[in-house]
Amino acid sequence: MTIRAPHARRTLLGSAALALAVLAGPALAQEKPKEHGDGPAAAYEPSMTTLAEIQVEIPGLGPDDPVMTQEEFQRGTEIYFQRCAGCHGVLRKGATGKPLTPDVTRENGFDYIKSFITYGSPAGMPNWGTSGDLTEADVDLMARYVLLDPPQPPEWGMPEMMNSWKVLVKPEDRPKEKMNDIDIENLMSVTLRDAGQIALIDGGTYEIKAVIDTGYAVHISRISASGRYLFVIGRDGLVNMIDLWMESPATVASIKIGIEARSVETSKFEGFEDKLAIAGAYWPPQFVIMDGDTLEPKKIVSTRGMIYDEQVYHPEPRVASILASHYRPEFIVNVKETGKIMFVDYTDLKNLKMTEIEAERFLHDGGFDSTKRYFLVAANARGKIAVVDTKEDKLTALIETGGQTPHPGRGANFTHPVYGPVWSTSHLGDESVALIGTDPEGHPDQAWKIVDSFYALGGGSLFIKTHPNSTHLYVDAPLNPDSEISASVAVFDITAMGGDPNVDPEFTTLPIGEWAGIPEGQPRVVQPEFNKEGTEVWFSVWNAKDKESAIVVVDDKTLELKTVIKDPRLITPTGKFNVLNTRNDVY
Repeated sequence: MTIRAPHARRTLLGSAALALAVLAGPALAQEKPKEHGDGPAAAYEPSMTTLAEIQVEIPGLGPDDPVMTQEEFQRGTEIYFQRCAGCHGVLRKGATGKPLTPDVTRENGFDYIKSFITYGSPAGMPNWGTSGDLTEADVDLMARYVLLDPPQPPEWGMPEMMNSWKVLVKPEDRPKEKMNDIDIENLMSVTLRDAGQIALIDGGTYEIKAVIDTGYAVHISRISASGRYLFVIGRDGLVNMIDLWMESPATVASIKIGIEARSVETSKFEGFEDKLAIAGAYWPPQFVIMDGDTLEPKKIVSTRGMIYDEQVYHPEPRVASILASHYRPEFIVNVKETGKIMFVDYTDLKNLKMTEIEAERFLHDGGFDSTKRYFLVAANARGKIAVVDTKEDKLTALIETGGQTPHPGRGANFTHPVYGPVWSTSHLGDESVALIGTDPEGHPDQAWKIVDSFYALGGGSLFIKTHPNSTHLYVDAPLNPDSEISASVAVFDITAMGGDPNVDPEFTTLPIGEWAGIPEGQPRVVQPEFNKEGTEVWFSVWNAKDKESAIVVVDDKTLELKTVIKDPRLITPTGKFNVLNTRNDVY
């Protein structure tokens, strides 16, 4: 490990940078023009979705339309849904990325678009051509494709959900008590992204207890209030409900809630534990509330509507993240494009009540403060954090983070030696870490302000993590274009923070990729996760799907390597979710 010496602080100038929204295999860049500046997002490949499998018809061509065959249009649609829809939207009306509708693309012209797709931009547009991800013929095809009107993808309502819904083991046929010797609270649910699976790994013995087939590219794992059921959702919209009490944990129910999705959660308020589940979709833009025992869909709610500030209609406001309130029987639903946070009262689904908060556009992900009263969520393309009070159901603050594209995951809560309780975020677009004061009663002068900003390893961070039992703050950088940085993690000593306000705190660099001992590929280290005691930190060493990957476990007290978990079944491991920490919103 190495320790980076402190250096004089620079002013952290924030500007909204383009942020892509999904994990995938790392791309290996080739030569490119000197004037092209790769940002970390150039290594970020949007996910495959089942939208790419939809058969579409080419729109009616006018005399001035580019020449394209039906076969080419189908190919273009497949590439667009695989590579582009996550940022530019299914309907190409723009989201985190720019609009790509014909009125925009035709004004720029074919040559400009072809060059832009080939070389990308410093703002974060990947260099699809020079990276080798798209062939020259594909780049030419896509430049013509976006000059045409986009196809309309199908809707996904109650009939489609009911057709996909499966109860594999009825509630009455499930175990009445735990049938295995697994320490469920210390179980890790590990996403095996490109395998379409999760691995359940014992946090004490490091043994893989089960590998379970799921949807494609599982985004998150969530735990029921009782800790018995594990819910995972793939980016193809498939939700799996896994019973951890079974002799060998397995899926007991599943449902496909849309064509592309990201979020799932369960009810946690007293009296409603394990009663309901909720999942949100990117397409169609909607969320569905389901029975907590069977996943039977009960209520579908569209999120289409008006953008909060412009008051104009948006046809594709995607559901980004969902949390369950600890203060009310409500789900907190974050809607990207309209910039709204919805508090959804689940006590009466027939007479559904929702409180709609005007926050900021492009809401992405976030987490609670240490009291679990305040929810902080990144409006990443706007460089802001929105804070809402889940006890009063109202907006508390909008905070400029001072960095490019905050990407906190759930964020990290700790007590700063000077500023008291803070919540922190790292950034995708630069190397900064921002600390926000979260104690309006004990530290009112620091509450809901950036109390400190300092630098970590480099841009391209996706997750920041600590634990109540730890004195360390971990910051990854898996999307940094420098292979050494993307395979390392910065660790800050929380107790040493708060010295000279003009000097960044020093950090220790852990060479996680080197410790993994993987000879081939360009492995990236992503998402620190603690065990239940807060004594160990697990890191995914995420390599290409045809290369070896691993999980590296570090002793939190000594920052020394504890073990490396390798297994041929660990294909592209990314997210890891400890049952106890995830259930209790500990981060």
